[in-house]
Amino acid sequence: MKSSCTVFLSKWLTILLALFLLLGCSMQSSPILYPKGPVAEIERDLLFLASVIMLFTLLPVYLITFWSCWRYRANGKGAYRPDWHHSILVELFIWTGPLVIVVVIGVLVVIYTYRLDPYKPLASDVKPFRVQAVAQNWKWLFIYPDQQVAVVNELAFPSDRPLNIEITSDTVMTSFMIPALGGQIYAMAGMTTRLNLKAYGPGSYTGRNTQFSGRGFPHMVFEVQSLSEIDFDQWLNKVRSANNRLDDGRYQKLLKPEKKHPVEYYSWVEPNLFSRIIGKYTGANGALPLQKPRNLE
Repeated sequence: MKSSCTVFLSKWLTILLALFLLLGCSMQSSPILYPKGPVAEIERDLLFLASVIMLFTLLPVYLITFWSCWRYRANGKGAYRPDWHHSILVELFIWTGPLVIVVVIGVLVVIYTYRLDPYKPLASDVKPFRVQAVAQNWKWLFIYPDQQVAVVNELAFPSDRPLNIEITSDTVMTSFMIPALGGQIYAMAGMTTRLNLKAYGPGSYTGRNTQFSGRGFPHMVFEVQSLSEIDFDQWLNKVRSANNRLDDGRYQKLLKPEKKHPVEYYSWVEPNLFSRIIGKYTGANGALPLQKPRNLE
């Protein structure tokens, strides 16, 4: 009997140890738990703080459950009181804890909503780096208005400057997110949303669309490169040497739905292309021709 119990305990301890090691490996690779920028770090800390606060409700529930089972077991010390039906102390205990937690979390939500406002520029001594992002089916177009170049499915920026992104969609509603750097914001046709991010240093990350947008949704990801000033200049020279120009005709071809579009560089981009894309839906002068909606099933 003792041997079988030992085998049983050894088996489950081995399983728990394996799960713990696997969980540790997945946590180490998690961009949310191990952020690479100040915005993502604040969001992670807020997630942990909210979880700890909510544990003040869960832990007493579990402790009282085990205590009740022990006290009121057969031959236990718990008194049998069939006529007992009300206790001020029990009511206070049940309602005070959740009420305090709701108030505390509500205060945190208000504070961090303003602190993590995606439209608010990040404090920095250097000028933010501007990028314009356009969601398509099923790819991302990044326009660099100051450099007058564009890239498909790759976002690069200098690591020593904050990143200021203007975001819109030339298709259905999508959602822009770089988990390692923080923030998630929707991209909508005819509208502009903004996101301000920053990286702690050079690195390579993954960005994605987190809003289902049709059959090519799983492949709507892009590479993010936070580069040193020298590496960024080299990357920019590579883009400018590409034999591609993003004019109106080429943009209309780029709009065609396609899965797993490769990274593509454009050495020149039509001036004010981002504003003209938005103008398709708002009726602004100089807007691009409006395409008929496509079936995305």
